[in-house]
Amino acid sequence: MNPARKRSSPRTRKLALTLAIAGLMAGFLTATTGPAAAAEVLVSQGRAATASSTEAAGAYQAREAVDGDDGTRWASAYAANQWFQVDLGAPTAVSRIAIDWEAAYARAFTIQFSTDGSTWSQVHVTTGGTGGRQDIAVAGTARHVRINLTQRALEAYGYSFWEFRVYSGSPAPTSGLLSYGKPAQASSWQNDVNCNPCSPDKAFDDDPASRWATSSTTGWVDPGWISVDLGATAQISQVVLQWDPAYARAYQLQVSPDNATWTTIYSTTSGDGLKDVLNVTGSGRYVRLYGTARNGPYGYSLWEFSVYGTGGNPVTPPARPADPVFPATRLVFADEFDGPAGGRPDAAKWTMDPGVPQNGEIQYYTPNSENASLNGAGQLVVEARRQDYQGRQYTSHRMNTSGKFHVQYGRIEARVKVPKGNGLWPAFWMMGEDFLQGRPWPYNGEIDIMEVLGRNTAEAYSTLHAPAYNGAGGYGQKYATTDLSQDFHVWAAEWDSRGIRFFLDGRQVFDAAKETVENTRGPWIFDHPFYLILNLAVGGDFPGPIDATTPFPSRMLVDYVRVYQ
Repeated sequence: MNPARKRSSPRTRKLALTLAIAGLMAGFLTATTGPAAAAEVLVSQGRAATASSTEAAGAYQAREAVDGDDGTRWASAYAANQWFQVDLGAPTAVSRIAIDWEAAYARAFTIQFSTDGSTWSQVHVTTGGTGGRQDIAVAGTARHVRINLTQRALEAYGYSFWEFRVYSGSPAPTSGLLSYGKPAQASSWQNDVNCNPCSPDKAFDDDPASRWATSSTTGWVDPGWISVDLGATAQISQVVLQWDPAYARAYQLQVSPDNATWTTIYSTTSGDGLKDVLNVTGSGRYVRLYGTARNGPYGYSLWEFSVYGTGGNPVTPPARPADPVFPATRLVFADEFDGPAGGRPDAAKWTMDPGVPQNGEIQYYTPNSENASLNGAGQLVVEARRQDYQGRQYTSHRMNTSGKFHVQYGRIEARVKVPKGNGLWPAFWMMGEDFLQGRPWPYNGEIDIMEVLGRNTAEAYSTLHAPAYNGAGGYGQKYATTDLSQDFHVWAAEWDSRGIRFFLDGRQVFDAAKETVENTRGPWIFDHPFYLILNLAVGGDFPGPIDATTPFPSRMLVDYVRVYQ
């Protein structure tokens, strides 16, 4: 077993609350009840379970996924086609299936019912599984329930879930986000050059690039707290905390009917930061996080504090576009760079971006034809030249689709031939469009689909940059390949609400899974529109300096840029 997959320090915690004095807590904690005939009942726990395989002999057995213990799990062999099934003991009307995935979840699977264990009917199909906790509404009668797993999220492993629960009867009301845009208060909040402003409302704005932090002048003390008014009494089922590095080692989640009398529904003294998914039970109009021990010398800070459940007076956050189904085939943007030799890039699609760049680069980006033109063979030529211009000795070109084409989700690809030479730095990348409205980098987000350093054109980079991981600490991958300067190659990113997968010539080279990033690096800030960028830089912190061997002029050739949804 890969020790990195052990649940010794879980990010997702399960909570079973026992009310010792039911009468005392009745005003604050309630249980959902209803007519016996309509109540939802767990019918799979402790039943006989079988599976196609297990990861290791004598461990991770099928029965461990129906034992009611969230610390044990079933795990398959490291192969794509696997199955798991449970025998309910008698034909049962099934209403819902809940799967609590380990990191090795399935992107694609089907669920089947059978009354005799030999003839099966399909009741659900998924090709875009997201992992985490997955609730699936189904309808039908079954004694045997089977999940057929066909596509892995982690190709190096198999499949694994902590619990596979089958329910009968009417499910509880659908849980939703209750805290978005609701009034917030805090013990203090920071408003200075380092965090301007980090007010309490920033934790409830459904924007993972903004945050609340306790005041640097008065608030780096214990205790520290932040609360939200849900607008009406709500039944709380889950709280998700996305911590900044200034997190709480010890804290409580509390509920209140009046913002004065508080009842604790969760408590820990071993908080470990990053993302906490807390499945809790409580009732109240107000929810408060009450920190009592900081992890370091600073205060408390949260990117997001999301409360889920039923009731309250929720405000619906802005809708996000539906996930594409890959392979995506609907072409929504394309430039094939057709046209006569010497022609200019299409001004209806591209914005010229002249000026002096950052990162220690030595060129001036010009809008001139000698730095960006068509070659008459269906390709864009981006050319770096040794040329005096605006006080610099080198010129090149950068262009983008800002104000003309912005995209959220899809397959973004370009066919490019890169130049070779010390100090050259060709790139195909994307910036969050809110940069255009004044949000500073890296809070807008940056997606580098392709970067190649001219000093070694047998390797390339794909990287994400965000507030919690950027620059040299960006979340990315360097991958070895053939000499990329010898021919054209296709770089692509397949991007949806679950993450971004990067490809070179059809081979996946990096999988930036949202769940993994949130649990290991920090908030995922890539669920909003971005625009496309092409450029060829000269020198800089990343590629290093040019030298006498660097050829000028040097050319990056772009055969096409296409976006599919």
